[in-house]
Amino acid sequence: MNIEAVKSIYFFEMARTRRTLLQSVVSPVISTSLYFIVFGAAIGGRIQEIDGVSYGAFITPGLMMLTLLTQCIGNGSFGIYFPKFTGTIYEVLSSPISMLEIVLGYVGAAATKGLMIGTIILITASLFVDLSIAHPFAMIFFFVLTAVTFSLFGFIIGIWAKDFEQLNLIPMLVIPPLVFLGGSFYSIDMLPPFWRAVSHFNPVLYLISGFRWSFFEISDVNPLASAAIMLVFLALCMSVLTWIFRTGYKLRN
Repeated sequence: MNIEAVKSIYFFEMARTRRTLLQSVVSPVISTSLYFIVFGAAIGGRIQEIDGVSYGAFITPGLMMLTLLTQCIGNGSFGIYFPKFTGTIYEVLSSPISMLEIVLGYVGAAATKGLMIGTIILITASLFVDLSIAHPFAMIFFFVLTAVTFSLFGFIIGIWAKDFEQLNLIPMLVIPPLVFLGGSFYSIDMLPPFWRAVSHFNPVLYLISGFRWSFFEISDVNPLASAAIMLVFLALCMSVLTWIFRTGYKLRN
């Protein structure tokens, strides 16, 4: 294992965050604050509590997951796509670095950025509502597992994408609707039976429910099922990435 190569890629990607501090950090904080103001005022006035939890606190895990998913997928995909776009990927490919080390560097940096932003969102949320974490170790487990899994998913998107339109297709058009329809701002028990059953086919529901359980011990699905779904998706991403490399797919357009 070439640790120095992994560190070089990792710290180079982390340096890009410092160069784009306004876009990377300030923008998610402002967006989260607006969510609390708009949803808290518009819906919170009508729904005081859900399962004994104040509405503002109830939506916090969903907002954190919305930010974490978009940030991890975006950073994971852009991190590998931009070198392809500019041609600097050839410098990486010509170096004595294995594919595993490339993945560790880029995915590790994307996951770290997502965790940083998610933590900032949690701190921001605590300024608006009273939060308590019933199971901190479970929260950290879901938090880190989500960051790593979707950073890896974003990396696969970055390899697959041929242009910026494809790069933004899933993060912008697929993930947000799944998060909004996955119980971010409501409990699926509030839905009619038909739509409640349909919601169980949304994989993001399991992610948000498990993460919310770690905060308040309330969940729309079994937390063990949430963890199992996430581990299966992580294994699937790893299998896809292994297949890409074994079939000789090159990290270039």
